[in-house]
Amino acid sequence: MLGDWLEFLEKLHPRGQEGIEFGLARMARVKAGLGQRQNCPVIVVGGTNGKGSTCAFLEAIYRAAGYRVACYTSPHLLTYNERVRVDGAPVGDAELRAAFARVEAARQGVALTYFEFGTLAAWEAFETARVDVVILEVGLGGRLDAVNVYDADAAIVTGIALDHTGWLGPDRESIGFEKAGIYRGGRPAICADANPPRTLLTHARAIGADLRRIGRDFGGMRGGDGWSYWDRQGARRDALPMPALPGEHQLGNAAAALAAIDTLQARLPVALPAICDGLRQVRLAGRFQRARVRPALILDVAHNPQAVACLAENLDAMGAFRRTFAVAGMLADKDIAGSLRMLTGRIDTWLLAGLSTPRGASAETLAAAMDAARPGGRVACFSSPGDALGCAMSRAEEDDRIVVFGSFHTVAAVLRVIGWERKN
Repeated sequence: MLGDWLEFLEKLHPRGQEGIEFGLARMARVKAGLGQRQNCPVIVVGGTNGKGSTCAFLEAIYRAAGYRVACYTSPHLLTYNERVRVDGAPVGDAELRAAFARVEAARQGVALTYFEFGTLAAWEAFETARVDVVILEVGLGGRLDAVNVYDADAAIVTGIALDHTGWLGPDRESIGFEKAGIYRGGRPAICADANPPRTLLTHARAIGADLRRIGRDFGGMRGGDGWSYWDRQGARRDALPMPALPGEHQLGNAAAALAAIDTLQARLPVALPAICDGLRQVRLAGRFQRARVRPALILDVAHNPQAVACLAENLDAMGAFRRTFAVAGMLADKDIAGSLRMLTGRIDTWLLAGLSTPRGASAETLAAAMDAARPGGRVACFSSPGDALGCAMSRAEEDDRIVVFGSFHTVAAVLRVIGWERKN
C-alpha cells in the first residue's frame, strides 16, 4: 500500500519537526545510483509566494500546446499523489510504489529525508512516463533544496518575503541568496520580484546567469478585459485572456511563466493559441478557491503577511457581503500577528482553529496574536478547522461569506469536511 511507504518515509530520517537536513551530497549520490538523466527541458520554480501558481501556469500552457508535462509540487492538500502529476493527473499508487521501491534499492543506507526520497521517486515516475518537459517546485529555500540536484534549463524565482526564517535567514537578503541558488550559469534566470534583494542580483551576476527581471526585461500590463505581455526584445502579446486564477497578483506569476516559456521556444515551441487556452484552463486548489456560492465559501492557503495581503485584495474585489466570517488556522512558526493584521477591518467574526499537526498553533495562541494585531471583529476559539467551519456554516446566511485561510492544513481539513475529494 502507498500508505505504508509514506509511513516508512516519515520515520526514515526524523531530523527535527520537519525531517529537514539541508545539503545535496546525499541526494546526488542516490541520484547517480539510480542512473537518472535529464533527457528533456527542466524548469525549476522557487520563491516565497507564487510558486504553486507559476507551476500551474506552466503546466496548463504546455499541456495546451500538446506536450506531455510532468509537474512536482508540494505540499499536497488531500493525497500525496497530488505532488506528482503527469498530464495534469496525479500519478497512481502503483507507479509511486514502484518508484519508491527503486529509490530504496538504490540508496544503500544513505539517509534521505521525506522530501528528498519523494523528489527522487517523482523523477523516477517521470522518466517512466517519458515526458516532454519537467516542472519542479522548490520545497524550501532553493540552494540546498532537494529539487536543486537537477539542473534547471530555466529557473524562476517568484516573490521573496520573510518565511522559514529559522532555516533561510532573518531577512530578505539572506533569503534572496538561498532562492537564487537555483539559477545556473549561462541559463535563463527569471526573477518575478519587482524589488529583488541585492544578494539575488549579485549571485546571478557572479555565476553568469542570464538574468531576466520583471519590470525591466519582461512584464504584464492590464488592459480592458485582458492583459498584455512584453519581453526584453520589445515584442508584445496583446489581448491575452485574464488568468483563470483570481487576483491581480497572478499577472506577475503568469508573466514569469511566459518568460520561461519564451526562453525555451527553440526546444518547446508554444504558439499564442496555446498560451490563451492555458491561461483560461489553469486550475489550482486552495488559491482563492470558491467552493460554495451561498453563502460564499472561499479557501486560500495564504500563510504569511505577503500572501494574506493578496487574499485581502481579492476579498475587496468580490463586492459587498453582509458579513464576513474567517476560519483561521496557522502554524506556530509563522508570523501570525502580521498575517492577521493584513485583514484589518475586513472580518466581522473570527473563528480561530487549532491545528493538530506538530507545528500547529492552538486557537489560544492565535487569540493572543489577535490582541497584538488588533484587526477588529469578534473572536471565538475552536479545537479544529472542521469545528470552526461548522459554527460558521450554522451562523452564515446567503448574503454572507466565509473565508478559510492560514495553512495548507487548514484548507485541507475544510476540503475533507465538505467532501471535495469525493466530488473531484
